[in-house]
Amino acid sequence: MVLKLYAGTRAAGGGGLVALVLAEKQIPFELVVTDLSARQHKTPEFLAMHPFGQIPVIDDDGFILYESRAICRYLADKYADQGPPLYPRGPKERALVEQAASVESANFFSPVMQIFRELILKPARGLEKDQSVVDAGVTDLSAKLDVYEVILSKTKYLAGDEFTLADLFHLMAAPRLAEGGVDIMTASTRPNVARWWNDVITRPAWVKLRAEGIKEIN
Repeated sequence: MVLKLYAGTRAAGGGGLVALVLAEKQIPFELVVTDLSARQHKTPEFLAMHPFGQIPVIDDDGFILYESRAICRYLADKYADQGPPLYPRGPKERALVEQAASVESANFFSPVMQIFRELILKPARGLEKDQSVVDAGVTDLSAKLDVYEVILSKTKYLAGDEFTLADLFHLMAAPRLAEGGVDIMTASTRPNVARWWNDVITRPAWVKLRAEGIKEIN
């Protein structure tokens, strides 16, 4: 039975992360388009898979898993010998990936989402942004990226010299900051961050996903 991915068609958010792992690993899957505007994610059938009624969700031959980062780890681990080594098996190497992934979750994601909500989500809903909230988020994110600059002065990627899930997780929302006029990820004042970020967002699989959307791999 081919793996089923319940998500939207746009390469963004958690669905985009899972789709990128599927693309990098060339894992066959069936896309089950879940229309949030029609509240398909709140039906009893969907809530039986994801009790919070969110996407993405995968069904891997009856094994149901939700939460994008957990799905990405599962897929990268199951298909470790296929495609790039996104989740190394060695205990020390994996610990470094988990360390960097924890940094993303605890330090990077929150200010990014603070800015994203004001600059992207609010205008999309016809609401006015609060510039003071944007400015606070930029200040917070800038401080975190100053630390990233130090880390990335020593290694090519966040967990070493190979692209891993720790880098991939940063694609949840940060690529859209530039759409709101916040080019903080490629600022010349942080050349190592800019070098790393340009590398991450120009990976062929990600570029293809952004251009074509999420599509089935058979």
